[in-house]
Amino acid sequence: MLFLDQAAIANALPYPALMDALATGLQQTIQSPLRSHFEPNNDTSSVLIMPAWRPHERMGVKLVSIWPGNGAVGKPAVSGVYVLLSCTNGQAIAVMDGTELTARRTAATAALAARILARPNSRTLAVLGTGSLCVPLVQAHCSALPFQRVLVWGRRIEQAERVVAELLQLGIGAEAQADLQAVLANADVVAAASTATSPFIRAEWVKPSTHLGLIGAFTPAMAEAEPGLMARCQLFADNREAVLQKGGEVLQAIQQGLIQASAIEAELVELVAAPEHAWRLANAAITVFKSVGFAALDLIAAEQVMAQQACGK
Repeated sequence: MLFLDQAAIANALPYPALMDALATGLQQTIQSPLRSHFEPNNDTSSVLIMPAWRPHERMGVKLVSIWPGNGAVGKPAVSGVYVLLSCTNGQAIAVMDGTELTARRTAATAALAARILARPNSRTLAVLGTGSLCVPLVQAHCSALPFQRVLVWGRRIEQAERVVAELLQLGIGAEAQADLQAVLANADVVAAASTATSPFIRAEWVKPSTHLGLIGAFTPAMAEAEPGLMARCQLFADNREAVLQKGGEVLQAIQQGLIQASAIEAELVELVAAPEHAWRLANAAITVFKSVGFAALDLIAAEQVMAQQACGK
C-alpha cells in the first residue's frame, strides 16, 4: 500500500493535466452517492464522508474535516485524507493526503468551468477569500485562461498581501485589494472560496459579462453571494443533486421564490461533454457556477495520481 504525502499529490496533479483528466473522467461511469455531513461538536465545525467507485475497479473514500476557526490559530480550515481501495479484492491501494487532493481538484473544477463558461477575452481574474484555496484557485485559473491581471481580496488586507507575496514566489504577479465593490467592477472572472455564513457579494456589484464561481458555501446555511443574484444570471452546477441539497445561495434563492430548481441550466458533466456549445447566451450574461464538490471528482483525481505513479513521475 502506498502512502502519498502532500508533495507527491502536488507533483502528480499539475492543473492542465488534472483539468483534462476531470473532463474525460466525468464522461465515464462512476457511482457517487451524496456525501454524509456530520457536526461532532454541534457548531460550525464539520466532517464530510465522500465515497465513489467504479464497479469491479476502484473505490475511494475521503474524510474531510472543516474547522472554520482554525485560521485564527494558523491552521488550515479544511483538511482531509483519501483512501483508495481495490474493488477486485477489497485491499487498500493507497492512502493519500486528502487536503492537497481536495484543494487541487476543487480549484481545477472551478477553472474547468470558467474555461467553458467565461468570455474567451477575459483578462482580469479576482479571487475572493484568502484561505487555503486561494493560491490553488489562482494557479488553476491562470492555467486555463490567459489572464493579464490577478486581484486578491480578503476581509483583512494583510492576509491578501500575504497571498500576493506567496504568488509572487510562484511566479504569478497579483494585487491585494481592500475594496470588494471595486474588485467586482474590474474582474472578468471571479472565484469565491470562503466559509462565509452570510452573503458578502452584493448582487448589484456583479457587472454584466462576469463569470462567477461560487466555491466556498457548501451547506444550506452558508452563502457567499446574495440569493438575488441567482435570479439574474445563467446558473450552472458542479452536480445538480448536490447543489439542490447543499448549495446555500441556490437553495436560499429557491426558498425565497426567486428561482426554481430548473434554473440550473447544466451540470459539469454536461459542460465537459459539449465544451464548444454556446452555453453563454449573450456576451453581457452573468454566468454563475455553483460548486459544492462531489466524490467522483476525488476518485478521478486519485486515479490520475496513481497513473502518474505508474509512469514513475
